[in-house]
Amino acid sequence: MKINIILICLLFLTGCFRGSKFESPPIHLNPNMDNQQKYRALEESNFFEDGSTMRKPVEGTIARGMIAENHSFISGKNDDGSYLVSNPVELTLDVLNRGQERYTIYCSVCHSGVGNGKGIVTQYEYPVIPANLHDQRIREQPDGEMYNTIVYGLRSMPAYGYQIDTEDVWSIIHYVRALQRSQNANFEDLPEDEQDKLSDNS
Repeated sequence: MKINIILICLLFLTGCFRGSKFESPPIHLNPNMDNQQKYRALEESNFFEDGSTMRKPVEGTIARGMIAENHSFISGKNDDGSYLVSNPVELTLDVLNRGQERYTIYCSVCHSGVGNGKGIVTQYEYPVIPANLHDQRIREQPDGEMYNTIVYGLRSMPAYGYQIDTEDVWSIIHYVRALQRSQNANFEDLPEDEQDKLSDNS
């Protein structure tokens, strides 16, 4: 009975202090290592010669899961730094469909569904004119250069490397090449049976 009364009194007193302000710091019953001496990020250090607390990775260090086993596939460049001329991903119908899907999501808003640079953003006083993907300069550029433009951005175009997987970027390039060919096709690009039909009609 006495214990119950004591507990009730303690609960009552606790309620009285609720919302009250105290000037003294709270009692820390179990400090563990909360108050240990340590350096915080960007603080000056007297231990290292350069005076910096944050240390650079050892030269040649590669983050786990970031090793580039196929350098050209990851960078879009050859070992000598030149751009890859051809797409390293084999062109299949599935790859083309994937490229169309990713292009529609990330690219068509600026470059339009056919790649002429008249996407929906141009209807809202967009300050930058998107590139026409059918311009001769873009049609003639290596696939690796287009890859780097998508991944790292170029001038007013933002970088999409953090949003689009590497293989999807190459798929988009395949689809862009298909768009370019569709808008700049000639008679020789048609299948032979279609060429024969047109020749017969003429």
